[in-house]
Amino acid sequence: MSNCFFADYKKFIVIPKEEEKFSAKGFEPHEFASHFILTLSIFDPVISSWAEASKHDIEVEKSIEHVLDVFNQRNHGNYHLKLLELEKDKTYFVLALSVKDKIERGQAEFEISNIIERMISNPFYIGQSWYKFTSEKGRVERKLFCFSFKEYTYGLVTENS
Repeated sequence: MSNCFFADYKKFIVIPKEEEKFSAKGFEPHEFASHFILTLSIFDPVISSWAEASKHDIEVEKSIEHVLDVFNQRNHGNYHLKLLELEKDKTYFVLALSVKDKIERGQAEFEISNIIERMISNPFYIGQSWYKFTSEKGRVERKLFCFSFKEYTYGLVTENS
């Protein structure tokens, strides 16, 4: 290949745009078509409450806040997660999931399972070291959460799972 082949490369330079910043205006529920209340618990846990997480050098609330912040920044406009409940004497927490597009009832379990397994679990499992909260069985199956959900329709609850 000749050294002259890329002589006019400057015509092809496209400077990457900065990553779109997370909206400063905050969460606007009316911008999302579907809302769900998710309850996530640790699969085959080795702890009996979040209070025991400190034995594993993990601050659960800060860990959840970090994962949700990153999730919301990466998925701004398509999905939004909000922590609704975290009690120190439990091993579950409750999230609100808002989705831009309407999710039909028949598809809800598949869609939500996909979001949890592909977009939420790994940042907790690896990034926040939550693999320490599950037994050997959980680590072998690489499964962190069991979950349930209900569709939230502005005060009305519809059972889905």
